[in-house]
Amino acid sequence: MSTEVLPPVAPDVLAEAVEQLSARLRKKLDAAVAECAARAEPASDGSVTVPFGEDAVVTLRPGASGAVTGADQAVCTCLLAPRCLHRAAVLGASPIADGETVSEPPSEPFLGAAPVSLSEPLSEAASVSLSEPLSEAASVSLSGASGTKDAGPEPGAAPSSGSGVPRGVADVGTEASQGPAPALSAAQVRAANALWEAAAEALSAGVTAGGTVVQAELLRAAHTARLAGLPRAEAAALRVVRGLRAARERGQGQRLGDLTGAFRELLAGAAVLAAGSSVPGATGTTRRAYEQGGSLRVFGLCREPVLSATGYGGVATHLLGPDGAFYTVSDVRPGGLSRARGAGSASVALGGAVLDHAGLARGGLRIVGATVSADGRLGAGRGVSATPVRGVSWEEEPAAALFARPVHEAMAAVFDGDALESEGAGAPLLGCDVEVIGAAGECLVVRVAGDGPVLRLRPAHPHPELPHAANLGRIARYPGLMLRVLGRPDPERAATLRPLAVGPVPGASDTLRLPEEWLGRADLGYDRLQGSHFPAVAERSVPVGPVGAGSDPLADAPLWRVRRLLETGVAGGRRAVAEAGRGADTAALVTPLRRAGLGGAAELARALTAEADRRPRDAFGRLRDASADGYARAWLASAVHLAAAERSLVVASWS
Repeated sequence: MSTEVLPPVAPDVLAEAVEQLSARLRKKLDAAVAECAARAEPASDGSVTVPFGEDAVVTLRPGASGAVTGADQAVCTCLLAPRCLHRAAVLGASPIADGETVSEPPSEPFLGAAPVSLSEPLSEAASVSLSEPLSEAASVSLSGASGTKDAGPEPGAAPSSGSGVPRGVADVGTEASQGPAPALSAAQVRAANALWEAAAEALSAGVTAGGTVVQAELLRAAHTARLAGLPRAEAAALRVVRGLRAARERGQGQRLGDLTGAFRELLAGAAVLAAGSSVPGATGTTRRAYEQGGSLRVFGLCREPVLSATGYGGVATHLLGPDGAFYTVSDVRPGGLSRARGAGSASVALGGAVLDHAGLARGGLRIVGATVSADGRLGAGRGVSATPVRGVSWEEEPAAALFARPVHEAMAAVFDGDALESEGAGAPLLGCDVEVIGAAGECLVVRVAGDGPVLRLRPAHPHPELPHAANLGRIARYPGLMLRVLGRPDPERAATLRPLAVGPVPGASDTLRLPEEWLGRADLGYDRLQGSHFPAVAERSVPVGPVGAGSDPLADAPLWRVRRLLETGVAGGRRAVAEAGRGADTAALVTPLRRAGLGGAAELARALTAEADRRPRDAFGRLRDASADGYARAWLASAVHLAAAERSLVVASWS
């Protein structure tokens, strides 16, 4: 058997079990966790047992939610129980449950998830003040400190110096920092301080030393944040813990860049809250909140398969209102790939509508008593009723307006409004008419009609069982083909669009020939393009001349050196960053950045390596400052600047 049979465990249960261990047993915990992989055995009553010899058997009895949410649901038969290594090891090997195992996770990311978009030059884009000014363009200050662990400031008051937690990081989120925000309570500030300290220690340890003990401290701080009314902070911490686990287990789907972004998101958000300042939506809610939207008339745009790494699958149908607002109707449940493939033709559970998702994607609905979440998802409450109406083609309004706007103007509005903050349903889609150039690696290279920029079209879902990649590969065989594309911009890559649907360009002769029942578009995640859908010309499998993907300012910039330094810190911890900044390595890191005009990035990287190597000791060789606070502030400063600089380069690539 494997640990896949182990039930999810609430964060506070694991944290408490680890805290009860002695220092000697904590050193053996990671090895004991690894030994649980082949011992888990499910029982007929729903419990799971893990034997450790003849006298020690750990039994997990999950509750009605399917998760272990109480200490009494995890018992061991050894004499040291419940303060035993066996019980803590089994809990440490089990998956981490969400704060509310039966509720939907927060729909919006925690503070700091979206990089800052910049208007000034990259060399002066942003700088962060640590212990002294690093450059002249300081827009994010991390030099302050927030209250103590024992007593927090009054609600809404700025914390006094003392603990070294950054303040003034509200600039990390762009639009999120505008508008009135509820004042934080003293308990929330204390919880954010604890979360910052735990996250800083986890960052200093890195993946190599971020074992179960380090993860348990972060889980305890996450649970405290939840009790204080900060569920988004807890969700950000859980993402870091899951990322640490996947990286230590060398999970196939784990990317070091994703874990680096998770650390940046957690630290930046905790810093804002620990400073006693909040932004609209900073605290969040456990469940997605739906508000009354009155009567709506929406028209289908396309369907998108939804497939998560946690075994969920389904479909999200994108809709458009007469005013240009985006909406989605989602049907996502456990089931993985098979459900993602089948949900495209499943019935729409919305107000008694008799449409399936395939019909809704090319039809429309008139909804009475609609409930809408903040990210545009339509709810299916008791008072909601929906009646099917005729859909509109992409040549008719309001859909036609998506393709009439110049692409650089549309992208400027998207980035300026921070609309890419959420990667889930509800994120705005971009439409444009393009001319196919050919395939370059895994990308389909196209040029926006009217001498626009060269774009790279990447599969929205690269899973081989979904037809995205196959459809793009078929289109690449027809250079010169005119396409109307609707997709989601990729904020992490220069001039990259992940298409969800394609259609013919009105008035073009060399374009798609789709069946009438498809209403002028093909959903790339469900419909498969055939030879009859292309113009009657000889198919050219190899385009004339080499196909270039166009310039990539993000790849050409030496910012990859900073990214590698930050990821080195996440993988190897503080010691790895210190080693990377010693001797000639410092010049190799800083000099190319300064030559490229990225003085702020160079100074922040230098400050990070210097802080990582700063380990002052007293006359007896003991560390005088063992706190990871300064190192975390320096790492966060460089990470925020890098995210801002990369976002600026991505924005520039669309012009």
